[in-house]
Amino acid sequence: MLDLTPDRGDLDPIEIASVDEIRALQLQRLQWSLRHAYENVPLYRARFDAAGVHPDDLQDLSDLAKFPFTSKADLRDAYPFGMFAVPRDRIIRLHASSGTTGKPTVVGYTQADIEIWADLVARSLRAAGLRRGDMVHNAYGYGLFTGGLGAHYGIERLGATVVPMSGGQTEKQVRLIEDFRPDGIMVTPSYILNILEQYVRMGLDPRASSLQVGVFGAEPWTDAMRREVEAAFDMHAVDIYGLSEVMGPGVASECVETKDGPVVWEDHFLPEVVDPETGDVLPDGELGELVISTLTKEGLPMVRYRTRDLTRLLPGTARSMRRMAKITGRCDDMIILRGVNVFPSQIEEQMLTVADLAPYYQIELFTKGHMDAMRIHVELLPTCSGAEQRQACRNRLASRIKEIVGISAEIAVGDPGSVERSQGKARRVVDNREKR
Repeated sequence: MLDLTPDRGDLDPIEIASVDEIRALQLQRLQWSLRHAYENVPLYRARFDAAGVHPDDLQDLSDLAKFPFTSKADLRDAYPFGMFAVPRDRIIRLHASSGTTGKPTVVGYTQADIEIWADLVARSLRAAGLRRGDMVHNAYGYGLFTGGLGAHYGIERLGATVVPMSGGQTEKQVRLIEDFRPDGIMVTPSYILNILEQYVRMGLDPRASSLQVGVFGAEPWTDAMRREVEAAFDMHAVDIYGLSEVMGPGVASECVETKDGPVVWEDHFLPEVVDPETGDVLPDGELGELVISTLTKEGLPMVRYRTRDLTRLLPGTARSMRRMAKITGRCDDMIILRGVNVFPSQIEEQMLTVADLAPYYQIELFTKGHMDAMRIHVELLPTCSGAEQRQACRNRLASRIKEIVGISAEIAVGDPGSVERSQGKARRVVDNREKR
């Protein structure tokens, strides 16, 4: 793989400013953001008043802990535009979640919000090793999902050429990568596996492709998958983090020279990690739920938004700003099986250690007698088909999960292509348990 470390002269000055400078800027911007939310969003005014706090009470960043949290339920309750902090005619773009678990969460952006978003995605791509004049294949879905358009405007802001492919049509994805010769790709980590599979199906060598950088986000993925993808394509695989309620992709991003967790762009976002049960703020380095407050958002300011993502805050390395440890899972994705906490990422990590298995899996929860049970659906590589190999894979994975994760699970080893494929975000868990 090429050395794509950016020239420090190309970085935004704030990326390598002193920590004191960053904290001073955060305090100034947070004071503005709290006042903006309080004065223009009825929910925030009511919440702050009920908690007995006022924006003027924020004299130090630690004072933020006095303010109430915001959750996804608040946005659903305010559907569609009840949490906007500017008149509707100042909102120039709307995005929304899928709404598969209820009303969608609707987010709105002013012109200034869109400009900052494009700047931060461009900064993220530069951190990933991409440059002005490069070509980037954008396989994030376009539409109400923030991924496609968020990436698109950031690629253009970088000064790179965007290929607005969107998701699906996997054979066409490969054809365009081969014909256009892009330098980078933006895509969900589960869908890059589909593209890899299509390369093999078409008899093409992915290592001979033009891709030098893959920027993967929108779902948790492991370092084991990073190694798998980097080896398959001979390219750098870096993590980008974001969520629509806070902005979209580009809230944080890894640096290609370190690949040690996404750097939170702290000039625009203030991260905290809290105990998911008590809400108490945890010291940097401790595992908990990520909470983010926006510092510059006009259309939809977020005060202490509970992301449900589990991570740690770590000191800066390639940049002065703090990093997030790789997301280990979500509070609401955690499976409690016979008293043991299990995350899909733990299953993925063990599955990728079994050499004859393809990198696809799905977890099925079901009822066995009076107990909850887990069945993990995996599949053999196309080069493996014998009954002995199938049984060896079954035994190996079951043993690894028992030893490392601490649970017993049934392992269903299917033929190549038997595990459900994703055209965007993967459906990792299927819950078929009997309702009690």
